[in-house]
Amino acid sequence: MSEQGLIGAILKTLSQMFSPPFRSVLWKSLGLTIALFVGFWIILQAGYGAFLAPMLADYSLANTMLAWLLGAGLVLGMGFLVAPVSSVFAGVFLDEIADEVETIHYPGDPGGRPLGITQSIGITARFFGLVVVGNLIALMLVLFLGLGVLIFFLLNGYLLGREYFQFAALRHRSLEEVTEMQKRFGSEIFFAGLAIAVVLIIPIVNFLTPLFAGALMVHVYKRIERKSV
Repeated sequence: MSEQGLIGAILKTLSQMFSPPFRSVLWKSLGLTIALFVGFWIILQAGYGAFLAPMLADYSLANTMLAWLLGAGLVLGMGFLVAPVSSVFAGVFLDEIADEVETIHYPGDPGGRPLGITQSIGITARFFGLVVVGNLIALMLVLFLGLGVLIFFLLNGYLLGREYFQFAALRHRSLEEVTEMQKRFGSEIFFAGLAIAVVLIIPIVNFLTPLFAGALMVHVYKRIERKSV
């Protein structure tokens, strides 16, 4: 994809980011994320009250300190995980995003077929795992080589581009055809992945990463599809 083509795809994507269908997916993913964290908080508090608190009943200072540490750790963990976890939930609804993009921008093309809940969960779970592992590798490398920023973008450009392109393309093609397209147009997909990586590193904005990525890759797929004919 040319620079102009990628910029055009990004602009088209941004023009839809706050449309009602996109907002609906965002609120659903955030709601499920909050419900998950609240449930985990309740379970953790219940476990602490049932097991640890009685054991430390004679050590009030240690009991208080441990309770504060657990609370602070959970809050920090939630702050770190809320964006990636909401991304996993948003992935379940990405077909809604793709349908909206195709309806608005490609009304004359055949509509894509939904991937189904199992396949959607599989793709988003694999994406989550790849990004976590990739960024752990990047973190280790930056500690030893000082190349963290470059490594972050290269890894995430590849991983994000690969997974989200596969999501968009599998709605229209078989896995074998999608794999062949990825081989032929790897650079175009990679540069689109870099654009997604930029969104990923911006606090607050990174909540929109799966919506932006899913919509952008529909445009990327459509351009590649036309070039493949």
